[in-house]
Amino acid sequence: MKHFMIRYQFKNGTTEEWHREIGRFIKAIDGDPELKGRIGYRVLKARDDGSYFHLASVSDDAAQKALQSRDFFRAYQETTRKVAGGEVTVTPIEVIDQTG
Repeated sequence: MKHFMIRYQFKNGTTEEWHREIGRFIKAIDGDPELKGRIGYRVLKARDDGSYFHLASVSDDAAQKALQSRDFFRAYQETTRKVAGGEVTVTPIEVIDQTG
């Protein structure tokens, strides 16, 4: 399992529309038979400012490549850059431990 954190400050657009776009992206992943259950995606926002954190997990390289090949992924990636004013950081992360 590979994990990534995507971080940015929300700078452009409305949060309501952005949250709807996030929901559409997650539904597209869940609705794709090749990706469902192989891609995990969670979006969090700091309560007091415009900091967003997306936590993504992929079961294997094939799932990651399949996601990256989808038109909805490329469109979402571009929209993320737009709302962030072009400043998005993607960091591979490791899970050290977790609850069951």
